[in-house]
Amino acid sequence: MLTILAAGSMFFPGLFLLSKQCLKSIPALRWSEGDAVIVSARLVSSIQAVMASSAGYIIASSCEDILEDQHWLTSSYIVFAVPYFMYDIYAMFMCYWYKLRVKGHEEAAAAPQHMSTAMSSYLRREFLMVLHHVVMVTVCFPISVFWRQGKGDYFQGVLFMAELSTPSVCLGKILIQYKQQHTLLHKVNGALMLITFFICRVLLFPYLYYAYGRYASIPFHMVPLSVPWHCNLGAALLMAPQLYWFSLIFRGAVRLFTGSSRSRRPGATKERQAGGNALPQPANGYSARPSEPEMAAH
Repeated sequence: MLTILAAGSMFFPGLFLLSKQCLKSIPALRWSEGDAVIVSARLVSSIQAVMASSAGYIIASSCEDILEDQHWLTSSYIVFAVPYFMYDIYAMFMCYWYKLRVKGHEEAAAAPQHMSTAMSSYLRREFLMVLHHVVMVTVCFPISVFWRQGKGDYFQGVLFMAELSTPSVCLGKILIQYKQQHTLLHKVNGALMLITFFICRVLLFPYLYYAYGRYASIPFHMVPLSVPWHCNLGAALLMAPQLYWFSLIFRGAVRLFTGSSRSRRPGATKERQAGGNALPQPANGYSARPSEPEMAAH
């Protein structure tokens, strides 16, 4: 286990540093530090999502008995992926830090004494996402590896496949960051993000109940009453932020496809002129403000 944990601890930060260096040094690109950091963070998130989804598919498709069958990849990938969540908290902060500079806050980025202020602001704006990552490490990891005692690998595999929505979310963040909201790619990706997020992160939880009900020959509406209370609590706590994030994505999609944007509102010009004093978009891409023109993104 320690070997796998160490491998994950080196893989995700190492991939981030390698990607950042390549984007800065390849002659055809020569991206700035900030651009390289932002895109590299999205790239690592997408790669982790593809790996998790692939592992989940392998696990779920190999389990005929959804409660008793085991697959070695289940616990192994959980241990391997744990460092990703800690790394991603750092990566999101770096994205936030460089977005401050893009918004005209060069002086804040240049002054070391402002780092604590930026960290406090980041934690306030990204509280839910940071809390999600911390819970994944401190609660979901020990439950998945130790408390389950090898049962329910199928369900764990299905949960891994929730990450199928992440690549489109990451691409959406990049397109928004570089002002590509007007492109066809952004609209196509927005539709794909809305669909995959709804299927993989919202419908996923009812499906888990449906799968167990079919396995145990229990009507779907009776499943919550038939499983232990802590299973219902865990599912509710995991589903709640997904519903919140989906609501942001849905509102962003409505604005995108109905043509509503900040540029069409009376105060748009003044807002753009005051852009140097505006806060950057949240590092995780979600925005709770209804005036944001972009689609929300994980």
